[in-house]
Amino acid sequence: MPRTTISTDDAPAAIGPYSQAVCVTGGRTLFTSGQIPLDSKTGAMVGGDDVSAQALKVMDNLLAVLTAADMGFEHVVKATIYLLDLEDFSAVNKVYAARFHGTPPARACVQVARLPKDARVEIDCIAVAEN
Repeated sequence: MPRTTISTDDAPAAIGPYSQAVCVTGGRTLFTSGQIPLDSKTGAMVGGDDVSAQALKVMDNLLAVLTAADMGFEHVVKATIYLLDLEDFSAVNKVYAARFHGTPPARACVQVARLPKDARVEIDCIAVAEN
């Protein structure tokens, strides 16, 4: 199956051996890597301990990757949210919900022991283009 690597300077560079996203099925299906609240220019964490600020940056980073694949949040069919603490669910959910209009995608949300760079939130998604 042919696949295309998606990369943009508007989202943080990979901090390991992975791609920001990969497109398959003729560029119709996009699998993003998890995004954490890193500034794409400086590589610094954004938001400190404020999970809402971190979630905003994560969503901005996801949008940058989606945009690089000529997609947007309207193309997302599945998302996974990784939280350091499920007590942050409500705050992250509010930020997440503001990016999806109409029918939201399927989603899972799990608490994890630790995230890269000690982020409080990480999100990845699968998106499908109409054509």
